[in-house]
Amino acid sequence: MMDLGIDSRTETGASINVGAIQTDLLRSARFRVEREAHWRQLDDLVTRAEKGGAATLGYDDVRNLASGYRQAMNSLSVARDISLDRALIAYLESLCARAYLVVYAPQESLGGLITRLLVQGIPQAARRSALPLFIGFLALILGAAAGYRLFTHDPSWFYTFVPPDMADQRTPAASADYLRSTIYGDERHESDRLAAFSAFLFSHNTTIVVFIFALGVFMSVPSFILTFYNGLMLGAFFAMFSRKGLGYDIFAWLSIHGVTELAAIAIACAGGARLGLAILVPGVRTRREALRHQAHDAVKLAILAALMLVVAAFIEGVLRQTIQDPIWRLGIGWGMGVFWVSWLLFSGRESKISRGPKR
Repeated sequence: MMDLGIDSRTETGASINVGAIQTDLLRSARFRVEREAHWRQLDDLVTRAEKGGAATLGYDDVRNLASGYRQAMNSLSVARDISLDRALIAYLESLCARAYLVVYAPQESLGGLITRLLVQGIPQAARRSALPLFIGFLALILGAAAGYRLFTHDPSWFYTFVPPDMADQRTPAASADYLRSTIYGDERHESDRLAAFSAFLFSHNTTIVVFIFALGVFMSVPSFILTFYNGLMLGAFFAMFSRKGLGYDIFAWLSIHGVTELAAIAIACAGGARLGLAILVPGVRTRREALRHQAHDAVKLAILAALMLVVAAFIEGVLRQTIQDPIWRLGIGWGMGVFWVSWLLFSGRESKISRGPKR
């Protein structure tokens, strides 16, 4: 009798469990049938938006997407409250997460982000960086003036400022004819050497720009010193050619690529100066908050400097080597300078809408 009683209770408990499971399955099936059409419609809209972007959806599709997302979120809440089967809850969680990204995440392509950065982000950051840009260009100009003056008094300063790899046998001991040949060389015989030299200069300038920007966080002093040092090299280099009666020629030779290249170095210094000023003069913010705030524009200035170095490398490696006329070199170099200034000054400005007089 005892064994029969145990068996009967076991069978009764098993039947209760089976009945509860069947009830849950029926409730989940009924819940799914009542709402599955809306879920499928939302799934189709989300899939279309994921493949082609939200711009491919029409007005009615966007309205159905928003309402379907709200219904799916409500269904997920109910499914969790009444403890429906896990597969259904997992499906709703995935669907709601995908729909959330389509509804609320910024819908902008990579091309759109790059366009917005070039049209608005970089020019606006440059206009907000008047003081750092002044510091960067001031360091370069002061260095060039100091290098020119020191070389004029003692040409041996050239060996102190200019590395041997960069001098490339263009030293104060070289003759005027040799120095002229480096400005107006025969490209058929020197193309390989000049290409290698251009690659060296691009690598050198890129390294300098990275160091100038990164070291700006140390209160801007290292960035200023590195930019000043580049000015020293420029001044000594220019003074050496001027001493041989080639001032106009070297000015044109430097202008075609140097306007863009040297401006990139000064702009990198400005980006570092923004980081340094955040440490020196944080204002009402803490230094960490000020550094985070200034980093937005500082990074955009660094991107601008990198972009200008790429353009300068093309000019230096192709145009400077093929264009021998100094007038054309001056026109291209300073024409690029006008382009950079115009872009940074006028691009991304909000149009002013004329309004009537206030009552």
